[in-house]
Amino acid sequence: MTIPALHAALRACAAGFYPCEAGTDLLINHASWLHRHDFTDRFIHTGTSITDGTTPMAEIDWANAITTLNTGVLPCSGSERRILRLAASIADGIPVSLRDALTELDDRNIKLVLTAILHTSGHRPPPRIP
Repeated sequence: MTIPALHAALRACAAGFYPCEAGTDLLINHASWLHRHDFTDRFIHTGTSITDGTTPMAEIDWANAITTLNTGVLPCSGSERRILRLAASIADGIPVSLRDALTELDDRNIKLVLTAILHTSGHRPPPRIP
């Protein structure tokens, strides 16, 4: 699956529930984890919509990803670790220490997190223009 197709499938699966949309978009917009095969091969599950039988769908196994991250088996930078924890917390309710997760994020990543927080509360970002 190509990266744009994966993004579309993840968004299709999360559609309609703001926290899932926001957490998924945070991970997509961070532009790191979904380019890593050690992440996508283990923690992304794909299928087809049961509603129409044709729409590709994909979901992130947030709990398993965080468990693996916590064991140290999923190497990553500090920024990647923080964004994954925040995205999992927003999308799946996995507890995160905001003090630890927000510390040392650069301006770009803080803006991504703020966008995700607004999205979670019902303020979707403007539509993407391809």
